[in-house]
Amino acid sequence: MQALYDLIPILLFFVSFKWLGIYAATTVLIITTVLQLAWQWFTRRKISSMLLATAALVLLFGGLTLYVHDERFILWKPSVLYVLFATVFGLSTVVGAQPLLQRTLGAQLQAPRAVWQWASLHWAVFFLVLAAINAVLVLHFSRDAWANWKLASVGVVLAFAVLQMFWLSRHASPIEPPETPGGTP
Repeated sequence: MQALYDLIPILLFFVSFKWLGIYAATTVLIITTVLQLAWQWFTRRKISSMLLATAALVLLFGGLTLYVHDERFILWKPSVLYVLFATVFGLSTVVGAQPLLQRTLGAQLQAPRAVWQWASLHWAVFFLVLAAINAVLVLHFSRDAWANWKLASVGVVLAFAVLQMFWLSRHASPIEPPETPGGTP
């Protein structure tokens, strides 16, 4: 459900881009991202780090796109975001008590530290590949091709997440919930 929630701004950006152009789509992206921030704050009283990072880049690059009236800022935002994600996943394998995926999924899955490190490195490399693809599209392809990839990349990320879960399921085991006193009902 969270993944679908996170996709709303991207999907609305794509639809707006196709019908109204890059500047209207950027405006829609900024508005929907701010609404997501507000919604998450009012429903949870906290904002996830990923949404906060994404929102900061959307506001910065989207704001610059609209202020300077130069689409290059919003076109490069995905590459910057992907490199940021790759950096966080990569660094988490050597800095801190647990790699990022272990902090995220460790309550559900049990695995050796090396498995969590490899899984986090998989994500780091994946995000670097996405950053490179975005850069090639920005530099060498039409804006329509870029926007189509932007939409397709949502499916690519979801497919990679599924593949990653299959890989993790081979190397990790589920954590059994503790039994309730008096047995299970």
